[in-house]
Amino acid sequence: MKKLKFPKFKIQKAEPQQLTERLLLINLYFTQGLTLIIGVVWILLQKRNLFDVLAWPDSYQFIWWGLGLAGIMLVMDLVLSYVIPQESMDDGGINEMLFRKRPIWHIVCIAAIVAVCEELLFRGAIQHAIGPYWTSILFAVIHIRYLRHWIPTGWVFVSSYGLGWIYMQSGTLWAPILCHFIIDLVSGLAIRFRRES
Repeated sequence: MKKLKFPKFKIQKAEPQQLTERLLLINLYFTQGLTLIIGVVWILLQKRNLFDVLAWPDSYQFIWWGLGLAGIMLVMDLVLSYVIPQESMDDGGINEMLFRKRPIWHIVCIAAIVAVCEELLFRGAIQHAIGPYWTSILFAVIHIRYLRHWIPTGWVFVSSYGLGWIYMQSGTLWAPILCHFIIDLVSGLAIRFRRES
């Protein structure tokens, strides 16, 4: 009987310069898939109905919550980019590598996938269990690429708390999903077109 040989996988830390665009995309989709699975399982373990959590709201008022917070956050981000030195806002070049050559349709897909997966886990599952404050701390910690600088880490915390707040105010997960989507979409498009000009 022939013995099967399995390839050996080695997990190790990679610096942003070592990542290829393909590896970065694989990592992105893998982590978002994992985020989605954990979020769904967590909601089910809370004995909540996933369809109720993701139910489309009767009123379209959630759109104003999502658009309003996204507008405020994008303006604040723009102000921070002018006030704070570039090296203090550095994420190691990950966002540049992810969006600079990406087609527009792919940026839209990435923004949508990230918004749904992360909001389902963080607002839909975790915030329900531990509240918006601790959820925002956890959200800031998982955005590990910003942890080298306190300003972007603080900004991720504040943004997360804002997403949790509009979730509570609107009563629907679609408000933070919409807000998250718009922020990622506008940021991705800004990087994409800034690099082209």
